[in-house]
Amino acid sequence: MFHVKHAGSLDREPRERKDGVVPEPKTADGAVQDADQALDDGPVTESASPAKTSVLRIFAVANQKGGVGKTTTAVNLGAALADQGQRVLVVDLDPQGNATSGLGLDSQKIDVSLYDVLLHDVSMSECLQATGVERLMLAPSNLDLAGAEIELVPAFSRELRLRNAIGEVADAFDIVLIDCPPSLGLLTVNALAAATEVLVPIQCEYYALEGLGQLVTNVELVQRQLNKALVLSTIVLVMFDARTKLAEQVAAEVRHHFGDKVCRTVVPRTVRLSEAPSFGQPITVFDPLSRGAVAYRELAKEVARGAS
Repeated sequence: MFHVKHAGSLDREPRERKDGVVPEPKTADGAVQDADQALDDGPVTESASPAKTSVLRIFAVANQKGGVGKTTTAVNLGAALADQGQRVLVVDLDPQGNATSGLGLDSQKIDVSLYDVLLHDVSMSECLQATGVERLMLAPSNLDLAGAEIELVPAFSRELRLRNAIGEVADAFDIVLIDCPPSLGLLTVNALAAATEVLVPIQCEYYALEGLGQLVTNVELVQRQLNKALVLSTIVLVMFDARTKLAEQVAAEVRHHFGDKVCRTVVPRTVRLSEAPSFGQPITVFDPLSRGAVAYRELAKEVARGAS
């Protein structure tokens, strides 16, 4: 079993970065095109093969639009699944670190973050932090991760760094939820290469389906080149306001497009869901009787049933 650190560990001296010429950053499309180039350069080596893992399901919680509830879903769904007996790991792959702060950790006081795991070959077990929810662990991030998009470009097996890292601790968990950044760069490609499933939160607002076509295209690209097991399995309707006819129309349109991939449970737009992160708690702890907490518990049951 790995050693787990708790929040509040001693600050460390900043890691000195290597001198040298910094490569030009890749565009979002270019990052995924790198996946094509990776195979064109030659066959996949043994070290780049899929990590052997006992994890039942690894979700990339992804949507290239910002502010659509990715972090809210990753944190609260993870907490609800843990409450129902699952061993859950939330991987905060967003440099903003909102999942980290939303689970009560100060990103400025983190000794080892995902940046160190992805760029400096630090073991994932050294990165893990306990949370205030039993059976819920966190792989935290901080602003160092913002440079990873550039620094990963010349790295060996750059698209598979996260997959290999999760494989190191896979036996300790039943479900992994990867909170992706709102982009289609190398960090998101790493998440898609590591995942078995993609979970897409969709806000019940006018531009709900905007950009989803490109996300689906990139999921299919990763399927072909890096991760044949990947499936877009779960669509979650969030920020649902039952007072508006628009929300009903958007929900109907999403169900028409995606069919049984759309969960029956919808997550309402509530003030309590918005307040919970400022207290560093998931909604199931902050206000367990609220509509948001009830919704995420029901959603967790749907997600867990999908494994059977």
